[in-house]
Amino acid sequence: MTRVYVVDGARTPFLKARGEPGPFTATDLAVACARPLLARQLFAPEELDEVIVGCVIPAPDEANIARIIALRLGCGKKMPAFTVQRNCASGLQAVANGYERIALGLSHLVLAGGTESMSRAPIQWNLEMNAWLANTMRAKDFLQRLKSILRFRRSHLKPVYSLLLGLTDPLYKMSMGQTAEIVAHRFGISRESQDAYALESHRRLVAAFDAGHMKPEIALLYDNRGGYAAEDNGMRRDSDLGQLAKLRPVFDRKYGVVTSGNSSQITDGAAMLLLASEEAVRRHNLPVLGELLGHEWAGVEPTQMGMGPAHAVARLLTRQRVKMQDLTQMELNEAFAAQVLGCQAAWDNAAYCRDELGLDAPLGSIDPTKLNPEGGAIAAGHPIGASGARLVLHLLHALRRKGGTGVATLCIGGGQGGAMLMRAERSAA
Repeated sequence: MTRVYVVDGARTPFLKARGEPGPFTATDLAVACARPLLARQLFAPEELDEVIVGCVIPAPDEANIARIIALRLGCGKKMPAFTVQRNCASGLQAVANGYERIALGLSHLVLAGGTESMSRAPIQWNLEMNAWLANTMRAKDFLQRLKSILRFRRSHLKPVYSLLLGLTDPLYKMSMGQTAEIVAHRFGISRESQDAYALESHRRLVAAFDAGHMKPEIALLYDNRGGYAAEDNGMRRDSDLGQLAKLRPVFDRKYGVVTSGNSSQITDGAAMLLLASEEAVRRHNLPVLGELLGHEWAGVEPTQMGMGPAHAVARLLTRQRVKMQDLTQMELNEAFAAQVLGCQAAWDNAAYCRDELGLDAPLGSIDPTKLNPEGGAIAAGHPIGASGARLVLHLLHALRRKGGTGVATLCIGGGQGGAMLMRAERSAA
């Protein structure tokens, strides 16, 4: 198996949805961070072997969005490209696919990542409206068309919000937030502990930006209105526990503990990485950000989808023969504070590790100072197609400062988890 390296990467600032379509399509976002990434390389975009992009809600005119991105980046008409979709882990899946292609010797240079413009998720007609339109258009004469028109009802105008459907499990009819409530109840995770975790996420991300730790991974984002973004605009510098405590539960208004404040945000953003084989690194004299070592995936009960990382990380560490205490850092996507804290509780719980993870002893939770030390999706946002790639990119930059091994992991809507192991040498700079 060929060793696989990440030589460079970039992401946009993540933009919180403000109740109206954002200024960028998913393609715009991916191009905005991939263009400066490719511009600083010592090879032409046409020398890439393929482009792989994760995206959950591409616009109707962005079918196989990876191909559109490749063409807009100047990779050439001969460049193969494909799009992957694994809900919240689509960006991680794209990186995993690129890793496998290179490890098997099928590619040497792969541009992989994820993008999402959640604010532009389509609003659709319902099935009754679709049927009415079809019958009206099929009418062969004026009388048939008139009869069809007269069958119109006001209920036909009821919109279908694709974003809400996508964030709801179709089999159990539960929103992702409701599954977080189940996890919180199962492990006795209080509202106060979730709010405290959320506040810490904002504080850590603010500190990371102020210290300059985020600068190497951020590509400035310019809109056509003369504005630009240099940092994640969902980050709250003024947040405090008092403000968080005032927020009402969203998913269980009577008994719930999950609020908009201790959940991730609806966000637009993209993250792209350049993966390379040993041969490509030597041929183009490329710097190495870090090395990808492997990935694992797991399925869990859909009503407790937030527990996916607990299972995927257990599989990954067992296969790679790595212990939790050996990790320098873990990036566990903060879909909800409840599920992050739930995974920590599960790793410490002997019964859960035995009965659910098949382990002889508890895996052990990770040191909280090593878990999302620069904040996470509660503060930065969670553009579902991009988050997995962002975790890998950020973790590798963090490991370059510290040295060592780390894990990037996410829960996945529908009841799955994904995890990737990587390492990096500490930078001398």
